[in-house]
Amino acid sequence: MAVARITEIISGSRKSFQDAIETGIERANKTLKNVEGAWVKDQSLILENGKIKEYRVILKLTFILND
Repeated sequence: MAVARITEIISGSRKSFQDAIETGIERANKTLKNVEGAWVKDQSLILENGKIKEYRVILKLTFILND
């Protein structure tokens, strides 16, 4: 039986929420091994002068621990 761990990360993008998600997962895969799943815990916007400056997401990632 595998043992998994869940970690939480924050990722941002100037383009979109989708890009923030993809950027976060891509970056997590550089550090974490065996990433098996992810879900968006929260989304938020950073505003500047009433305009969207950055899209942010909080992601929870599941990865399998090595033996």
